[in-house]
Amino acid sequence: MDDSFEIPVLYKGQDLHFTSRLLVSGYTHKIEVDVNGTPVQFEPDEERNYRAIVDAEKVISTHKIDAALLKAIAQAIESIVK
Repeated sequence: MDDSFEIPVLYKGQDLHFTSRLLVSGYTHKIEVDVNGTPVQFEPDEERNYRAIVDAEKVISTHKIDAALLKAIAQAIESIVK
């Protein structure tokens, strides 16, 4: 069974789609998003806004991820969840 889903994001005038999956742990959850081959986890903060958590070693070894893209993905997640 495939538990992945697509998150549509409008970024710099382009419609992008990122493969994602829901990670549930106890009373909380994270959404893991494949951003150009780098797994990025988004988790809700105290105000239910999503923040990105990136493993620094993976970013350094692969490539730099645009912070504005991460913000656009977080906003897309928030618009779906809220």
